[in-house]
Amino acid sequence: MGRAEYKVEGGKLVKAQVIIDGNIIRKVKITGDFFLHPEELIEDLEETLVGTSLDESNLAKLIRGVIEKKNATLLGASPEDFAKCIVMAGKMNG
Repeated sequence: MGRAEYKVEGGKLVKAQVIIDGNIIRKVKITGDFFLHPEELIEDLEETLVGTSLDESNLAKLIRGVIEKKNATLLGASPEDFAKCIVMAGKMNG
């Protein structure tokens, strides 16, 4: 399992744990000190990313889509920050 921490400009921390198979995400866990409302949306995000490739721009687009579709609030981090941290963790997988 790859793990990474990414400090967002402004001080917030995003953490990701990722299991990949080839370049495909098999499991992902996102934590940190950002604010996401509703909180249970993080599980929807993680489920959405399973089966997708470890491509930063595509991941950011998928994450942004879930947040917009659910009309959620994300403060202290961006979909791009999440994607960057996930890719970093994926590169540490092994």
